[in-house]
Amino acid sequence: MEIAYFFFDAYALYEILSGNPAYEKYDENVSFVTTRLNLMELYYGLLLKYGKKVAGEYYDYFLSNVSDLDDETVKEAMEFRLENKRSVLSYVDCVGYALARRNGLLFLTGDKAFKGLPGVEYVK
Repeated sequence: MEIAYFFFDAYALYEILSGNPAYEKYDENVSFVTTRLNLMELYYGLLLKYGKKVAGEYYDYFLSNVSDLDDETVKEAMEFRLENKRSVLSYVDCVGYALARRNGLLFLTGDKAFKGLPGVEYVK
């Protein structure tokens, strides 16, 4: 079976960990990257709901999937955010989207602000 390549934002990671059935297909035959910024968001959400131990375990577990950011990706992310300033887009999500686009990855999210954009796989 062919492997699919994605960028997982914090929303996607959280939904996978929460057992959302709509995200089950992203558990197998998928390779993904994320950023430390997305892990930061995930850590905070898990910290609120499950506490420091669980949040720390998942943060550490996903560290091997972290992709470093370069300056060009950061600049592209902020240009994208400016071009879409009427939408409510976080800095973190814009960085993730730019990283995904630069690396030919699908951006997996449930954030409605990204629905319909090129290179986005929107799942609720």
